[in-house]
Amino acid sequence: MELNTRGRYAVMAMADLAKHGGGGSVPLSAVAQRQQISLDYLEQLFLKLRRAGLVESLRGRHGGYKLGRPADEIFVAEIMSAVEEGTRMTRCFGEQAVGCLGESRCLTHNLWNALGDQIESFLASISLKDVVEGSPRLAVERAVPRAPSVTPLDTAVESPAQ
Repeated sequence: MELNTRGRYAVMAMADLAKHGGGGSVPLSAVAQRQQISLDYLEQLFLKLRRAGLVESLRGRHGGYKLGRPADEIFVAEIMSAVEEGTRMTRCFGEQAVGCLGESRCLTHNLWNALGDQIESFLASISLKDVVEGSPRLAVERAVPRAPSVTPLDTAVESPAQ
């Protein structure tokens, strides 16, 4: 799976803003300290997040960053996309790309592509508010009807009557 620190750190930092911003700005140094992420790295990420309109920067004495929209309107997939973090599960890119194994696709290409699509769909359904409230699973359950759970077959072996 192609998931690097870039996406994880961006989501962590955005969740921090959602939790500690209270509508105002938060110094990036405070986010860096709380999340234990390099300030220089966060500055690079926030440049991309700002360009995507996900955060706004404020200068001056009470400067810092604040969310560009309410936390319930910013979704994890948007954050990942803004920092150019994909959810690609295969070695090749897209339908038109050269195959996973040189000129051909691997036998499991469609499986991994489908998994990547599911991950993307999941991340697109989770808002920053869900993350901050610790309820991503609940958000998904509200949005996607869950398949009935499969119960394991009884594996106990009955001994024959003697």
